[in-house]
Amino acid sequence: MKLSKFSFTLDPSLIAQYPAKKREDTRLMVIRREKKRITHHSFKDLPSFIKKGDALVLNNSRVFPGQLHGYKEKTSADVLMILLRELDKENRLWDVCVEPSRKIRVGNKICIGEDLVVEVIDNTSSRCRTIKFCFQGDRNRLQLSNQELYDILEKIGEPPLPAMIDRPVEESDKKRYQTVYAKNIGSVVAPSAGFSFTRYLLKYLEYKGVNIAEITLHLGINTLTPLNTEDLVKCRIHTEPFFIEKKAVDVVNSTLKEGKRVIVVGTSTFKAVESSISEVQNLQEKSSWTSNFISPRYTPTIAGGLITGFHLPQSIDYINVLAFGGPELMMHAYRVAQREKYRFGSYGDACLIL
Repeated sequence: MKLSKFSFTLDPSLIAQYPAKKREDTRLMVIRREKKRITHHSFKDLPSFIKKGDALVLNNSRVFPGQLHGYKEKTSADVLMILLRELDKENRLWDVCVEPSRKIRVGNKICIGEDLVVEVIDNTSSRCRTIKFCFQGDRNRLQLSNQELYDILEKIGEPPLPAMIDRPVEESDKKRYQTVYAKNIGSVVAPSAGFSFTRYLLKYLEYKGVNIAEITLHLGINTLTPLNTEDLVKCRIHTEPFFIEKKAVDVVNSTLKEGKRVIVVGTSTFKAVESSISEVQNLQEKSSWTSNFISPRYTPTIAGGLITGFHLPQSIDYINVLAFGGPELMMHAYRVAQREKYRFGSYGDACLIL
C-alpha cells in the first residue's frame, strides 16, 4: 500500500484550463470492470448506459465563493485566503487557509476589499488559521449580521479553482465551477464529476425511469492537497460534513431491493454513501462527519457504478477511483486516457465505471 506504486506521470498539456463550451460536450470513457473493456463516447451518450430502475445519486453541495484576496494592514503584503468552514456565526469566526502562511501570525490584521478586515486569532495548522470578520474601519462593530457578511463575500469572493488551473479566476467560472443541481452551500471545492450534467439530461434520465437521489457532502481541502504519505495505511485526511436524508435513503434502498444498480456521481458521493452503511448493508439516514479514506483495497458495498473525472497523480480522488474500479484496470485506463488525449482535472472529461 505504497503511494508511489499507484503514481503516474501526466503530460501537463492534458490538464484542462477551461471547461468545454457546453457542459454536455465533454468526452466520456466507459469502463466495464467485469469485461475489462474500455470504450469511448460523448457525455451526451450517458443515458445509453444507465437502465430503467437504476438510481443516480448526486452530491448537491454548492461551492461557496470563498477565495479572497487581501493585504496585511501594516505591510500591504498580498494575502490569499480560502474559507474552509464557519466556526461561530455569532462571532463571525472561520477557519481559513492562508498564503503565504509562514508570514501570517496571530494578531495580524488583513484588509479584504473596501468593506472587511479580518483578525487572525489562532493557528490551527501550518497552513490554516482561525480568523474573525469585522467591518473595515469599525472592528468592534457587533451589528455585522451573517447575512451582511454573506452578501459581501458573495460580491467579492471567487470560486477557489484548483492549482492545476493555472490562470486567474474569470467571471464565467462563477457559473461553470458549479453543478446545475447545486443547492446547499458549503463546499470549498466543487464536486466536479457533475459538471457535465445539464438540466435537460437529468430530466431525460428521469423520463427514462432512472431514480434520482440527492445527498450533500461539503468538500474541504482534501482535493486541493496532494497526498504526501508514502504508506497509505497511515494516510489521514480532513473531516468533511455530510447529510443523507430519508428521501435519498428510500430511493437507494428500493433500488438495491429491486436488484438494480446504484450509480454515484463523484468520489464525494461515493465516500458519503460508503460512510453510511447499515448493519444489513443498506444505506441509512445520517448527518455526520467523515474522514473515511477509501484505499485501493476497499470493496464498494452500495455503489454499483461511478461517474467521475480524470484525476491528478497522488490525489485522494485518484486513489478513490482505484478503489472503485480496481488498481490494475484503472491504471491501464489512465494510460489509455493519456494516449487518447482525454482532458484531466476539474474541467476535464468524464468516465463511467460500471
